[in-house]
Amino acid sequence: MAEQREFDAIVVGSGITGGWAAKEFTEKGFNTLVLERGDNIEHIKDYSSALTPPWGFEGRTQVDHDIKQDYPIQSKVYAFNEATRKFWVKDSEHPYTTPDSKPFHWIRGYHVGGRSIMWGRQCSRWGDIDFEANAKDGHGNDWPIRYKDIAPWYDYVERFIGVSGQKEGLSQLPDGQFLPPMEMNAVERHVKQKVASKYKNRVLTIGRVANLSQAHNGRNPCQYRNLCARGCPFSAYFSSLSSTLPAAQATDKLTLRANSVVTRLSYDENKNRVSGVEVLDAQTGELHEYKAKVVFLCASTLNSSWILMHSSNSTFRNGFANSSGELGKNLIDQHYRVGASASFKGFEDKYYFGSRPTGIIVPRFRNLEKQETDYLRGFNYQGWASRTAWQRGVSQSGVGAQFKDELHHPGEWTMNFLAFGESLPNPNNHIRLNTDKKDVHGLPTLYIDASFSENEDKMRKDMQSSAVEMLEAAGAQNIQPYDQGHAYVPGDCIHEMGTARMGKNPNDSVLNKWNQSHDVPNLFVTDGASMASGSSKNPSVTYMALTARAVDYAVKALKRRDF
Repeated sequence: MAEQREFDAIVVGSGITGGWAAKEFTEKGFNTLVLERGDNIEHIKDYSSALTPPWGFEGRTQVDHDIKQDYPIQSKVYAFNEATRKFWVKDSEHPYTTPDSKPFHWIRGYHVGGRSIMWGRQCSRWGDIDFEANAKDGHGNDWPIRYKDIAPWYDYVERFIGVSGQKEGLSQLPDGQFLPPMEMNAVERHVKQKVASKYKNRVLTIGRVANLSQAHNGRNPCQYRNLCARGCPFSAYFSSLSSTLPAAQATDKLTLRANSVVTRLSYDENKNRVSGVEVLDAQTGELHEYKAKVVFLCASTLNSSWILMHSSNSTFRNGFANSSGELGKNLIDQHYRVGASASFKGFEDKYYFGSRPTGIIVPRFRNLEKQETDYLRGFNYQGWASRTAWQRGVSQSGVGAQFKDELHHPGEWTMNFLAFGESLPNPNNHIRLNTDKKDVHGLPTLYIDASFSENEDKMRKDMQSSAVEMLEAAGAQNIQPYDQGHAYVPGDCIHEMGTARMGKNPNDSVLNKWNQSHDVPNLFVTDGASMASGSSKNPSVTYMALTARAVDYAVKALKRRDF
């Protein structure tokens, strides 16, 4: 049988946004092709390390020098180890370049499901404080939407994926459709009470996380193993493999093609429409073309913009659908790895069960109602309290049975506040094609030129000192402020955004309020490339809501035959 080449919709990418686009299109009756550049991964079957104990690995899950040679960038990720290595790209096969003085850490996973397998699963909604920021301080272009436009879609997404959390009634951290919250431990509850008693505008609450606190939509509750980056055989956290792609497959309207590298968009100049995509088969080297009525780019921030740049033609000579000239500009990432840690006495008789897959959060409390600092915008904290385990013995002196017996018992209580700060949109932070450097497929790569600004430098001082203040207020001991300046590198937070931003004006943006191209109406971009600013909150649930909203709009437009 000949391969099907024409579809109602084509979705490029199978991760967090691609899975949502696939689900929404197929459930609305549209024959949909999802193209994934990496290998096929089957849910549960291919989580080969999910149940393996540390001693089951040759290196006890540690990463040796030989591995790092192929993964010099990916191996910097907290979730990269011997058990998860197969989910990260080989940097040696997928290079990129930066200025010598401006490193950028591009963290990637090329396989069905993408980074939805390895993500941190924090699901904090953005609010008007985020969508209004550009207009208020003049950095970046004004967002074409506000919280009220996306709120119903947050509801829709959260009800499907399952987000556990506690409602707090804060405008800077809008409440959602939550499953029961996960429980804070004794030290976290203590710190929460002490912080609340001293600071009127600081709230400590449990992290809002896409791990199930109870069975939901046919999926099992979290088992508190905190091995999520290996893939979850219990389907207890949201990934496109566990949730959206199975929903799409159940409709019999989905075609999923792995090892399919989209090299460019096909363009019908007479109709001013995307007619389809050109694809390089990563296994055979063959070229294919697939056609559709509408195309959604969900390949992740930098890859979606790469496709647009590589699709230049006689109509769009400076990047596809780039009449504004904004394609590739305003690359954003949050900055973090700054805060403080400490130890706590007096809780030696308090314990907790398992390894909870989320920590606490302290929502933004700076510059809420008025400008009160020497920097713009703000930051929030993620954190956790825990008891040291047997690994503490590595740095302790001792031998014999008594020493080993002591390590069988929980050690001291410690707590960490890790800050996440918003970075300002900056048109000088940009990407462009590098035709001199090719990847494993012989395709041009990206040149990434991005750095943090003086505003972020000023913010970091407050991010550190405020963490110290809260630990002092809670009566902590041995308070250790930190700023891992050597890791103060864009991309390191894995929240890269921008480069094909939304906006009201076609002259200063690539997309409109529906994530639709200003220039080519049947082209949509719904991943991080579409973001006009960065917030200090994790962005993934916002990507999902924007994607579901954009598909709803596209389907209605198709039925009206608008394109």
